[in-house]
Amino acid sequence: MGQRILITWVGHTDLKAMAATYPAAKRKLIADVIKAEIDGNPGPGPVKALLDKEKFQQIHLLSNYGADVTKQFANWLKRRAVTHNVELKNPSDHGQILDVVRPLLESIDVRVGDELCFHLSPGTPAMAAIWILLGKSQYPASLFQTHFDKVWQTEIPFDITTDVLPQLLREPDRLWQHLAAKTPQEIRGFEGIVGKSEAIRMAVGRAQRAAIHDVPVLILGESGTGKEMFAEAIHYASPRRNKKPVLINCAAISTNLLESELFGHEKGSFTGADKNRKGAFELADGSTLFLDEVGECDLDMQAKLLRALQPPPKEGPCCCVFRPVGASEDIKADVRVVAATNKDLTKAVEKGEFREDLLYRLSIVTVKLPPLREREDDLAVLAESLLLDINRRLKQRRETGYQDKSISDDTKRFMQRYHWPGNVRELSNALLQAAVMAEGTVLHPHDIAAAIADLPGRKNDDVLNCPLGDGFAIEAKLEEIHAHFIRRAMIEAGGKVTKAAKLLGMKHYQTLSAQLDRLGIEYEADES
Repeated sequence: MGQRILITWVGHTDLKAMAATYPAAKRKLIADVIKAEIDGNPGPGPVKALLDKEKFQQIHLLSNYGADVTKQFANWLKRRAVTHNVELKNPSDHGQILDVVRPLLESIDVRVGDELCFHLSPGTPAMAAIWILLGKSQYPASLFQTHFDKVWQTEIPFDITTDVLPQLLREPDRLWQHLAAKTPQEIRGFEGIVGKSEAIRMAVGRAQRAAIHDVPVLILGESGTGKEMFAEAIHYASPRRNKKPVLINCAAISTNLLESELFGHEKGSFTGADKNRKGAFELADGSTLFLDEVGECDLDMQAKLLRALQPPPKEGPCCCVFRPVGASEDIKADVRVVAATNKDLTKAVEKGEFREDLLYRLSIVTVKLPPLREREDDLAVLAESLLLDINRRLKQRRETGYQDKSISDDTKRFMQRYHWPGNVRELSNALLQAAVMAEGTVLHPHDIAAAIADLPGRKNDDVLNCPLGDGFAIEAKLEEIHAHFIRRAMIEAGGKVTKAAKLLGMKHYQTLSAQLDRLGIEYEADES
């Protein structure tokens, strides 16, 4: 059973209610603080009225009236409460209020099953407006109002998360520049993501906002961009972080077994089913289910996923209903689904390869990860971080004669000029091979270049055996080969034309400069 957590401002009327119970001299002290006369019977005040009718396991009081008065008010309530004294120059300024409230909400440990509650009555109308906006979006909450001794829960007939936020998050990233305000290391759950470029900050900012909402998230990105790492970060930045996430790679499981892996099966439901088995959805109850490579599911499985992800009426967006293979009854589970793919699902929908209704169900919030070529500022620090881990792992395995490796500055420049089609995975694999094969303790450009050329999956066309006909054009092919070696030389030369010309066997750097201009390859002018 979760806790009910109340967060409320302390307003004029609350302090008037407290002061009305005091002797005249003490009453005047309160009147001086709130700059208002205290006469008649103001009633119990909004906060006390709520606490007299409703029970909360945690109470947080926000006040801009000073620590002494706020502490006095907490004592007067005769309930255990945490006080938060803040400074507001203008208590009707929505921006100031948001800047004060958001850090407080981020600091409170809200767990699965807890009920967050905001009190709308105390304070200014701007304070109430901020509670409504946050309570219907980033921090789903119950909203309470009071009037004298009457208390009621307010229902707001819209949900920013499901009605408004999905459309906003499909708008261009320029509308969300504020998400890039922090580095990953400053955000709980995302500390393991290395980098500080605007591209990675934007991705982390969107993912962190998505983490707070109990809605499905779709992570898009090229192979090797770190989709699984982001999925785990979203989980550990969410209220579900106290339970272990469940991972299913849809592409790694055969089609006829995937249904059982996801939904479970009953004993005897198919050959080899010798006992009942729980599926991923049931195992992830109260936690997060990460569906990697979801774009590889066939249409039949997509239909079953859609059914499971469609919440019943009046249920939350994470209520999943599914039926194990061979079972006669459905199972209901509270599962937050994070899916990922490197496919263009929009094009897959157009081709009839992916269900449009499932795409919309999975992509309530979409997070797109940047490829490594768009993170040039991150590459050096990312490479160093990966190499530290490689050094640690190789020493743990007690590799004979292995010595820690480091990266020279010219190697970092070399890596920044390479486009890394395999992204972070390719960078990690290249560093591992270079670390194992390098003769010294410092990795040089030729170590990385050799590792890149030898990586599995690298496309090295056999030029002499290219199929002829069917559009083959020898001049175009030769031009392609010519451009390939020029780009490679420029990378290995760190962008220096003179050095690249020597690598290519050219007598004069001007010859290479002219070819770089013709091919449209950027370079640094260098006559040394």
